Order: sequence, then C-alpha cells, then structure tokens
Amino acid sequence: MIDSVLLHRVQFAFTVSYHYLFPQLTMGLALLIFILKTIGLRGNPWADAAARFWLKIFGLTFLMGVVTGIPLEFQFGTNWSQLVKKTGSILGQTLAMEGIFAFFLESTFLYLLIFGEKKLGRTAHWIVSFMLLAGTWLSGYFIICTNAFLQHPVGYRIDDQGIFHLTSIGALLSNPWAIKQYLHTMTGSVITGSFTMAAIGAYHLLRGEHLEITRRYLSVAVIVGFLASIIAAAPTGDWEAKQVQQHQPIKFSAMEGHFHTEDGAGLILIGQPNLEELKIDNPIIIPKALSFLTHDSWNAEVKGLTEYDRALWPDNIELLYFSYHIMAGLGTLFIALMGLCMLLLWKRKLHTSRTILWLLMLSLPFPFIANTAGWFTTEIGRQPWLIYGLMKTADGASQNISQGNVMFTLLGFMGLYLFLSVLYFFLAIRIINQGPETISINSSDSAVEAGT
Repeated sequence: MIDSVLLHRVQFAFTVSYHYLFPQLTMGLALLIFILKTIGLRGNPWADAAARFWLKIFGLTFLMGVVTGIPLEFQFGTNWSQLVKKTGSILGQTLAMEGIFAFFLESTFLYLLIFGEKKLGRTAHWIVSFMLLAGTWLSGYFIICTNAFLQHPVGYRIDDQGIFHLTSIGALLSNPWAIKQYLHTMTGSVITGSFTMAAIGAYHLLRGEHLEITRRYLSVAVIVGFLASIIAAAPTGDWEAKQVQQHQPIKFSAMEGHFHTEDGAGLILIGQPNLEELKIDNPIIIPKALSFLTHDSWNAEVKGLTEYDRALWPDNIELLYFSYHIMAGLGTLFIALMGLCMLLLWKRKLHTSRTILWLLMLSLPFPFIANTAGWFTTEIGRQPWLIYGLMKTADGASQNISQGNVMFTLLGFMGLYLFLSVLYFFLAIRIINQGPETISINSSDSAVEAGT
C-alpha cells in the first residue's frame, strides 16, 4: 500500500512541475521582449515585429501558467492543511503579495503590451514592456521567498501551540537564501527563454522563412543565452551550492554523492550511487575539485553523508543525485553550445550553418529538463523536512484525506493536463508556423549583425 504522505508529495510534485514549465518560459521571454522593444525604440522596426510575434507566445504561455497555477493554491489547503494551519500567517504573506501585486501588474501590462501599441506610442509601449518584465520577475521573487522560508526559515517565532508567527516582514523578504536562490532561478528562466527563441528561430531559418527578422532575433537570443548560461554556473550556481553546503550539509553531501569525509575531496562528474556499500560505482572524478569549489582550498575537509544521522538523510538519494547531475551536466552543455554559436555569430556563419541550426532547434526541451531537475534537487534534498529543521514533511500533510481521494485527484490532474498540453501545442504550433509579420527592412537597419 502506498503511503498517503507519499501520494501527497507525488501529486504536488506533478502539478507544480507541470505548472513551472510555463512561468520559467514567460519570465525568460519577458526579458527578451524588453530587449527587443529597447532595440525597436532606437528605430529598428524588425525588433518591434519580433516582439509582437513573441508576445503571442508569451500570452498563450502566461494563460497556461495561470490555469495550472490556481490548483496549487488550493492544494496547500487540501493536501498540506497542517502546514497551512501552523504557518499560514507567514506563507500567506508572500503568496498574497504575488497574487495582488505581481500577478495583476503582470496581467494588466500584458494586455496593454498586446493591444495598446498603436494608442500608446513607441516610448509608452517600451515603458509597458519594462513594467511587464518587472511584474513577471517580482512575481517570481515572492514565490521564491515562500520557498526560501521552507528552506531557511527566518523572521518567525513559535508559540506554545506550535503555531508560527511572523515577527519581521523585512526578514522574510530579505532572506539571504531567497536572494541567492532567486538569482539562480531567474538566470535559469532566461536560459529557457533564450533557447526557446533560438530554437524557433533556427526552425524558421531551416525552412527558409521570415529570414530577415529571424536572423536578427536569433542573434539576440544567442547573445543573451550565452551570458545567462555562464552566469547560471558562476556566480549564481556557485553561490547556491555554497549556501546549501553551509545550511543544508546533508543535502549537499547526498546530491554530490559524497559518502565519506575526506580532505581534498574530488568532484564526481559521472557515477551511480550505491547505497548498500555507500559509494559511487564507476565514478569519473576531478581530484580535489569539490574541496576547492566549496572552501576555496584544494585540501579542505568535506564532510560525508555518513557523518550525519541516517534518519535525517533524504529518502531518495538516487533521484536527488541524478537530478543534480542532470542539471549541472546540461548547464555545461548549454555553455558549450551557446559558446559555439557566439563564435559562429562573430564569424558571420551562424545563420547559414545548418548543423548548428539543427542543434539549436533540437535543444528546445533541455532547459525545461534542467530547470525541473534543479527544483527536484531543491525539494528532494530538503527531505525529511517540510520546514528545514522545524517541521517534518509527515507532520505538515493533511490527516483526513484518504489515499483513494489523493490518487483519484492525481489521475484527474494527469488527464486534464494531457488535454491542456495538446491544446497548448496546437495553438503554439499555429503561432510558430505563422511566424512574425513581414516588414520592409533596410540593410542598415540592424542593431545586431544579420550574419549572412
């Protein structure tokens, strides 16, 4: 028989993972659309045309994010009622801010951006694109602050009944964990947006369609994607890994596959965790690299998983380990691919290299996989805690929901989201095949070299 708490976790993991496919794209596209509008403000009509095309995809994706995000709010009450009962006065703050401030800001300016270009004028429309970016990224920050409290609780007190009370809204919103996690998360979103834009641009170039506009926005996507891929690794990825090592050392040891304490610990690139023998099978290791990356010293001591009480180990170390290494491995490939694209762009060969265009087009799903794997690392690694060090996951789950009810709704979500996926892809493919509008572009009218 499946444990009811496990079913609660599986259901929430499924719904939140599916939902996050859409916000990570809109948060990334918001920055790219603002960049295109900025280029357009300088008198480049191709950039305005590209922005209008990508706003269609943004709007469709935003709608899917709203539809799939609403059930998550209810799941806090249905599946995690004990968590809500004890921490609602804290978690409700940031969730309400996300809905009242950020979401309405985002949706209002999205409407103006899509339908108000002619009435607003060029400068006002550019300002609206910035406000859309601000609303989208502010929404992300409030959600990260909510998760950061579960990872590294601050600004609270607990009364005699075990109820959490907020003592400082400033501490909640300036949680050091949230700031580093937010920077890394948003960089990942920019990678998703850049790769999506580059993949669809490559698709149009391979088909020989919309060449003038596509060459230009593909160049923008490659430049932004290259910078974001580097920043995701360092400094933001480095900051995130170091704060995990400092505040959640058990998670750190598990995700690195580091079982035994040693000086000059090596960084495991590839291998399979063997929990029976507490080792990594068939490892490929960079000697002493883990010590250097975590302590800036080649010979520093790194504690292994066996130093900690086994009852506090994550309950699925294999999935945690593979999730982390998938994220890190894909991140390395992103740097390599975008670096190669930058080289070809500099040589003015990017838009005519069919091999690279095929690689860009086929790379489309991998940033989504990497971001999802990153969140799996974050959440699986926190186990067995729901609020790290304060509340176990089993203590936060609803106690009066039967396994049958959870399974029934999980299957219902799967069926509904399958239907939504088909609908989304049908509409997205229609928009993509229509492509950007055809406009007249002067040869000198370019903020980015076309590369022909």
